[in-house]
Amino acid sequence: MSSIHPGTPYFIPRKRDETREEARLRAHYLVERELADRLRASRSFEERQAIFATMYDELFARVPDHPRLAARRPDSEYREQGVAWNLAQLRPYLKPGCTFLEVGAGDCALATRVAGEANRVYAVDISPSAQSGSLPENVTFVLTDGREIDVPPGSVDLAFSDQLMEHLHPEDAAAQLANIYRALKPGGVYVCVTPNRVYGPSDISAFFDDEARGFHLKEYSLDDIRGVFRAAGFGRMHTYIGARGAFLRVPAMFVRGVETFVESLPGNIRRNAADHKAIRALLGLRVAGFKDKK
Repeated sequence: MSSIHPGTPYFIPRKRDETREEARLRAHYLVERELADRLRASRSFEERQAIFATMYDELFARVPDHPRLAARRPDSEYREQGVAWNLAQLRPYLKPGCTFLEVGAGDCALATRVAGEANRVYAVDISPSAQSGSLPENVTFVLTDGREIDVPPGSVDLAFSDQLMEHLHPEDAAAQLANIYRALKPGGVYVCVTPNRVYGPSDISAFFDDEARGFHLKEYSLDDIRGVFRAAGFGRMHTYIGARGAFLRVPAMFVRGVETFVESLPGNIRRNAADHKAIRALLGLRVAGFKDKK
């Protein structure tokens, strides 16, 4: 349950690589929560599409010091680091000559890098601007409405998304996941990386609330994400912990145990523990779901 009233948010001091003053964080929170509430109150996919079409432009216009605007500045070293870490997560499943699908491809930097090893790459994104610039010949940009994955059914060996699922309305997330499953070959795998609600919230709400109220429309626990995967048809799953390019496969019960421990802590202690890098490395959801072989 939320612990604040939207008109009088208290402030939770957290570093989280933020340099803005409390007043600017508060202004950002209130604008993002207002826009997100429109999505949460929507009654249809079509209504959400109409809101999605303009909400980021409105957010950036009303929050000119938003970190994502600063992140658009070229920073090849930072971007290269992110690509390297994503490749490390994919390495157990990335085979030479495979067909690779990235959902939420953004600037297509990862898709371009994987193209050097894969036979075919599909870079899927909701924004047409994601395909700006030239792409390798074996990379196909695919525009999505947030649900559809318009690639040949049963054609993909490995699918991947990073920090995407939490931005989707739960109904749209379930539909997208079912379409990813349809795109996979029998035995294919989908690697999904998303923040854990137990160490959250992980959007701007982190400074003012105990649950995600901004553009993270739903944050998941491990059992939450495994349940959504099972509903889409995934029968077998691997669970990973780690950070900064170092990842280890662990039993799901290990992550559940850490979740239970953190959730049992009193409010301020829980927040401090959840903000510790070691705890976030143990709880960040990194799940690989397998399509059953026929």
